[in-house]
Amino acid sequence: MAIHLTKDSKVLVQGMTGAEGMKHTRRMLAAGTDVVGGVNPRKAGQSVAFDDRTVPVLGTVREAVDATGADVTVVFVPPQFTAAAVIEAADAGIGLVVVITEGVPVHDAVAFTAYAKARGTRIIGPNCPGLISPGQSNAGIIPADIAPQPGRIGLVSKSGTLTYQLMHELRDIGFSSAVGIGGDPVIGTSHIDCLAAFEQDPDTELIVLIGEIGGDAEERAATYISEQISKPVIAYIAGFTAPEGRTMGHAGAIVSGSAGTAQAKKAALEAAGVTVGSTPTETARLVRSRLDR
Repeated sequence: MAIHLTKDSKVLVQGMTGAEGMKHTRRMLAAGTDVVGGVNPRKAGQSVAFDDRTVPVLGTVREAVDATGADVTVVFVPPQFTAAAVIEAADAGIGLVVVITEGVPVHDAVAFTAYAKARGTRIIGPNCPGLISPGQSNAGIIPADIAPQPGRIGLVSKSGTLTYQLMHELRDIGFSSAVGIGGDPVIGTSHIDCLAAFEQDPDTELIVLIGEIGGDAEERAATYISEQISKPVIAYIAGFTAPEGRTMGHAGAIVSGSAGTAQAKKAALEAAGVTVGSTPTETARLVRSRLDR
């Protein structure tokens, strides 16, 4: 199986006709994703040819849902238009909205994540690589060829780059699903949300959690793991050498005083029985060792 995204998911792309939308729609289609439409009110009624697939362009998300039965949308629109795009998708009844856009204002993220949650819509992101269920579907920008086969590992990560690295290093074992939740201060789906889903997924035998400095998401995940997760969890925390007070890559990756340090997160996870790797490569080795038991 998989979490949040399966072979039955029907995917829209908001902003499909832009440069990034076109590039990644082609990649999603090549990975087997059922991309059923794009949304652009200025190009409604047109269609776009992608190799052996032609995808229609609809004027609104509501029109696209009515015409195609879409239940997932991937958002490739500029930051100033992201809130409106997410709200439109939630109003149209889309169940999963994957927000790739980075640079989304925090107050916009607060507003649209709350709006979507109230309407039963899950947000992945913003500022994320999306999610992939290898062999089934790929919604976002994760390169499908780094882990082409489904497998036994579930991965949840704040970092896109580290998602790619761990998937590549463990590609021979494979993944049930890999979810890049994003590294902004406000995101729609947390480590805990994915941990809960992987716990219920019969095809996931082990969970990899990738965190980073800033905030307390990993400490809260550690508490949840100790109380609710029966499957083994291996973790990696990025940012042990980050200077205090400076944002590192992600808007949420900032250490202030003693809060949000990599050491504090590592300690909390280890206290919950999680094995924490010192590097991504060591983390992959720990995964192999645990699965070989």
